[in-house]
Amino acid sequence: METETAVRNLPELPQDVLMEIFSLLEIPDLMRAASVSTSWRSAYTSLCNELEQYKRPQTPCLLYTSESAGENVACLYSLAEKRVYNLTLSDPPIRSRYLIGSSHGWLVTADDKSELHLINPITSQQIALPPVITIDYVEPIFDDAGTIVKYGLPEQVYCAESGFKLVDPKMLTHAPDELRDHLYVRAFIFPDPSAGSYIVVLIHGPEGELSFARIGDCKWTLLPPGWDYKQCIYMHDLLYAFTGTGRIDAFNLSGPTVTRNIIIDEIDNYISRDMWYVVQAPWGGLLQVCREDELIDAGYEELIVKTRKILLYKVDMAAKALVEINGLHNHVLFLGRNQSQYLSAEEYPQLKENCVYFADDEEYSWKYKTNPRDIGVLNLDDDSTEEIVSPLWCSWPSPIWITPSLTVMNLLLYE
Repeated sequence: METETAVRNLPELPQDVLMEIFSLLEIPDLMRAASVSTSWRSAYTSLCNELEQYKRPQTPCLLYTSESAGENVACLYSLAEKRVYNLTLSDPPIRSRYLIGSSHGWLVTADDKSELHLINPITSQQIALPPVITIDYVEPIFDDAGTIVKYGLPEQVYCAESGFKLVDPKMLTHAPDELRDHLYVRAFIFPDPSAGSYIVVLIHGPEGELSFARIGDCKWTLLPPGWDYKQCIYMHDLLYAFTGTGRIDAFNLSGPTVTRNIIIDEIDNYISRDMWYVVQAPWGGLLQVCREDELIDAGYEELIVKTRKILLYKVDMAAKALVEINGLHNHVLFLGRNQSQYLSAEEYPQLKENCVYFADDEEYSWKYKTNPRDIGVLNLDDDSTEEIVSPLWCSWPSPIWITPSLTVMNLLLYE
């Protein structure tokens, strides 16, 4: 009440001045300012409609859910302000979804029917992605009334020894709410300048295949033969995909026909890890980041993982080799199910330089939904770690890094 009285007693600033001030705020703080008064809300709305005026770099936030907050509430922890914002989102309830990707302010979520959605938690805009039955290898199973009751998914598509496709793969069946456990590995969201929109790239089962869809597409498109993909990055108008054996493939998604070009067939001294990431460095090259963890023996019913070390390697494309580097110096990394980010600590003074901010990325965490999550900050100087938020607050769905955005898509363009 005292705050409201103080605001009412302040001289009314012109809207253009308010917009100029608001353009300097981080989005969570901007949303808080919008709730102060009618005139401030109006300035906020005008700024959202004129995003070219809003160029404030956004510090990544940790998005998670909490049982006490409610089924439809996403909790956004601001690293810049060290406080939590509660965002009420539309159905399906965010606590019932899996969070399988994050980039450019958007989340990719899988609901309890294993259907995928894009959602911007800041604007609350939600977009349905193509149906799960349009993903290659997924076969719907209907009951007598024509309702999907199960899905079929091959256990294995390629022969491990030869790499050739199996003629008659064994099919496994999954309930609609269980398919997502076995189908989705991770998702990436990349800008599509040709359409002024986004491309969603999906790494999925049964064996790490790649599919993509543009906003407005009615089906997923399987990329040319390839499997065991672990990470993707989009640069120079090409999609680069990285396999678990060190191969790097490039795809041009802009043409009528997508072809695969093998950039590197095999990387010398390649290091295989369960959790590794690819990120574009400021100089334009690529880094491979390996995350070493420790499995805490907590019994059959629990899986507790702790990140202990982060290793950094520059990808030498000419030599087809990895070159270890000894730190990030005045930069920071964000790792998890999000699109990995490499940021300057000078541009983001609230962040700690030469540190890695990590969120839980354990592949089988869906089996252990009540466990504490592996979230924290690792200092590369001495491999020490510290908590960001209490892991007891945010066990499921696994928390994810997101960079807030006010972007709203004009869906009329895709009808």
